[in-house]
Amino acid sequence: MQPLIDHARSFRKQCTERPEEFARLAQGQSPQVLFITCSDSRVVPALITGARPGELFELRTAGNIVPPYGSQQPTGEAATIEYAVEVLGVQDIVVCGHSHCGAVGALVRGDDLTAVPAVRDWLAHAAPRPDGAPGDPAVAEAVQSHVLTQLLRLRSYPCVEQRLNDGRLRMHGWFYEVHTGSVLAHDGPSDSFLEL
Repeated sequence: MQPLIDHARSFRKQCTERPEEFARLAQGQSPQVLFITCSDSRVVPALITGARPGELFELRTAGNIVPPYGSQQPTGEAATIEYAVEVLGVQDIVVCGHSHCGAVGALVRGDDLTAVPAVRDWLAHAAPRPDGAPGDPAVAEAVQSHVLTQLLRLRSYPCVEQRLNDGRLRMHGWFYEVHTGSVLAHDGPSDSFLEL
């Protein structure tokens, strides 16, 4: 923890060296991208994309799961998606899964999660179970399948569907390999994940 505290203490100095940049951030935000990814500590959206403060609006959930839309039962995830699309007017949504994902691996293997009931109940939102080889530690195929399911799930959000239909929004499925740093993107015509 101490290195994090030390950095937080020195961060103010970095801010004073670039006062215009940080003063601009105080005026508001206008990110172009909603980046939905896993809570996994190995996945750092700004590191992967090179984004500066204010460029990404992030939604991080266990297993980058997008819960089904239900206006009668609001969730923090639904509020984040709706705010990004309706208020901030993001032009792109990226759903980024990653290799070695514990959440997707647990689903593929059918792990017993009775000791962590909140995790078990959250992962139930991932239905259907992602396709993939249970013995693959990277769970690459399963995560890629799971990313596509979450993209389809996003279409159930009225604000997303409306903006997709009128051309004001694009969606992208990414797969990040934590062990290589490679990022693959889903290619519609070939229905496969290809290097960016």
